[in-house]
Parts: sequence; structure tokens; C-alpha cells
Amino acid sequence: MKFSRRRFPFALGAATFCLSNASALAQVSGQAPEAINAPSGGRYFFHDETFETIFLTSLGRAYHSGGDVGRVLYLTRQVKDGDFESAYIVFKQAGDEALAAAEESAAGGHRESARQAYLWAQNFYDSSTYFVDGSDDPSRFLPTWQALYDCWLKSLPLFDPPIEPVSIPYEGTTLHGFYMKGRSKAKRRPLLILANGSDGSLLDMWLWGGAGGTARGYDCLTFDGPGQGYALWKQKLYFRPDWEKVITPVVNFALGRADVDPKRIAIQGISQGGYWVPRALAFEKRIAAGIADPGVVDVSTSWMANLPPPMLALLKAGRKAEFDQYLGKALSPRARATLSFRMRPFGYTSYFDTFKAVLDYNLRDVAQKIQCPMLITSPVNEAYWPGQSKQLQDLLTCPKKLVEFTETDGADLHCEPKGTGIRDLRVFNWLDDQLGRKG
Repeated sequence: MKFSRRRFPFALGAATFCLSNASALAQVSGQAPEAINAPSGGRYFFHDETFETIFLTSLGRAYHSGGDVGRVLYLTRQVKDGDFESAYIVFKQAGDEALAAAEESAAGGHRESARQAYLWAQNFYDSSTYFVDGSDDPSRFLPTWQALYDCWLKSLPLFDPPIEPVSIPYEGTTLHGFYMKGRSKAKRRPLLILANGSDGSLLDMWLWGGAGGTARGYDCLTFDGPGQGYALWKQKLYFRPDWEKVITPVVNFALGRADVDPKRIAIQGISQGGYWVPRALAFEKRIAAGIADPGVVDVSTSWMANLPPPMLALLKAGRKAEFDQYLGKALSPRARATLSFRMRPFGYTSYFDTFKAVLDYNLRDVAQKIQCPMLITSPVNEAYWPGQSKQLQDLLTCPKKLVEFTETDGADLHCEPKGTGIRDLRVFNWLDDQLGRKG
């Protein structure tokens, strides 16, 4: 079995406690590891969960010119199901080809063609990073991520209006942010802050919020926060559970701009951002509306669900050395590399320290403090935090709305990868109503 960070954490039991080392774990737990059931939705292209998800996401990005449908469909025929090396190479080569087309177009003065091709290149490079952990050479991740980031920077001046790089003051340093101006002539415009998840790209912030928001007259502001993108790989900033300490400086920055309407600031979080955003809203009261896609009450459930009881007992008892020793013996080299990748944004090298830290990422004691209206998406076949959107809705005492996305919508699965259009429609219709605007 091969592993990727896309399969982790919802299949942690199946992915990290691999069968080849089951005996080592069984000596600790007295039981063999159990696999988690895959989502019930039917497959379009691949039996492998990672492959299916990445290709569907790549297709969904085409809605806002983030991909070329025919090219993605062609790539499905070039990859062997479950062969991570072939998938990495196919997507990486497609990214290189799209980059060459972008630079050729830019050199010829074809700005819109260059912009779109840079988006295609980002799509393909980002997709390839989800296969590199299970490939023959995981060290190719960082150079591939750098190519992805460089394409994002090259695309910014080609937008109309251009996307503006900004620096957001944060605890003695700055966060790299990007300001997207909406298509509106108003001197002050509503602002949607876009918060990413645990491993999403800046391209996702454009395609899952920025494009739909700016088309409707919203300004949008996104950034790489601690543990994300540039902040992780270049600044060595790591995740923190008290995400209000990240969002408050972002709001301070936004309020310093003359073009932001201070009474109409909203925020959206996707994937693990479904935890970041409610957590921040419990303390940051200058935000008028929040969106969690999906709702995440307790991040740790996706880490803890398949730890055998004896390992949970070691964790609870604080027996760090034994926990690290037993888990280290149970992991295959490839699974160990994947888990290490998932641990890196938390800033720890110890398994015990990471699993212990993740327990702090929950909303049970703070959700009731949220006052602004919230929209929570609830996609059918949510694989990472199933059922938690409804749990969050039940915890909230503020005005709230749960929006379901189904297979019939073509928008099931985590963050609605196939249903970008219907997602935009429902999210922004709600947001328009909350902020008293139409457009």
C-alpha cells in the first residue's frame, strides 16, 4: 500500500499502521489495526481514494479557469490506479508544459492566455505534490511546491484588476498575503477574508472564494498563516490552536485600508479552516459573518480514531518515550514519511508531542461565544470530519445555517471539489443576505 497526505488523516488507521508491521502494533494493543470505510460515493475514474479525489479536484478547478477539462481527462488515462510515481510524473510534466505555454503567451503579450496557463500549471503542480510522498523520491516535494508558488506570483499582475501582494504584521514578522479587488466602483467594499486549511494552495483560495467573491463585488484577502505554505516552508511558523491570534492581525490590517467597509468584513475557512474560522470568531468580534466549509468541532478525531486503546492510554498517561517507540516500530518507512509530513506544520518531531498537541484543536468550550451569523457546509460523503458540521451547528447559539451538498448536486465530498459553481451560488447568496448587498 502507498500513502499520501490526502489520504491522511481520515484513514490514519489504514494508512499508518500498515499490515507489514501489524505484529509490532498487535504486541502493544492486543489487536490488529482496523481500516476506515471509504466514502460511499461511486467512483468516476479510480478505485484508489487519493487518486479519485485529486483528479476530481483538478477537474473542479476548471470552473474558474484553473484547469482545462480535456487535458485533465486525458491525464486520467496516463496514470495507473494506485501508482504514485506515475501520477507524480504525469502531473509534474503537465505542470511544466502549462508553465511553458504561460511564459510563451506572456512573452507574446497575450496576458489573459498567460494568466490562465499559469493557473493550469498551479493546478497540475499542486496535484503532483499529493502523490510525491508515495513516490520513489519524496524529496521532490519542496521543489515542486516552489514551482507552484512561483507560478502564483507570476500570475498576480495578469488579473484584472491585478492581485496585490501585501505584508500583514504578525508577532514580530509578517504574513505573506494577497489582496483581490472586487469588480465594483464603490470607494469602500465588503471584504471576505479567505482562510486556508492544513495543506491547501493559494490557488484554492482564488478558486474557492476569490473568483466568485470578486465577480460579485467583494474584495478578498488571503494569506499563508502559521503552518501553511510560505509561512511553513520559508518562515518556519507552525500551527497554533488559538487562531484568533492570527485573524486579529489580519483584521487590523484590513481596517487600515481605505477601501474596506469596516462594517462588512466576513471570513471563510475551508477544510481545516472549518476549525480556524469558528475558533477566531469566538474572540474576534469585528467580523460580521463567518463560513465554515465544513464545520470542524474537533480536529483531533481524524488523528485519534484509529489509535488502539493501549496507545491512547499511553498518550493520556504522558508516557512519551513508550508512545514514540511503539508507534515508530509500527510504521513502515513510507508511512513514517507521510506522518512526518503531516506533523511538520505542528512544529514537532515527536509523535507523542504532535498527538498531544492536536487535542487542543477543538471548539467545544468556545463555540457558544460566537455572535455573528454563520454558514456551515455539510457535504455528503465528508471523509475527514464526518458529522461535525451538524455538531457545530448544534453547539452554536448565534444565527446559523447548515447547507447540505449532495451527490445529486454534484457537490458531495470534502470541500465540494466537483461543485465549485453551486457552492459559490449558495455561499455567496447567503453572504449577500447577511451583509445587506445584492450583486
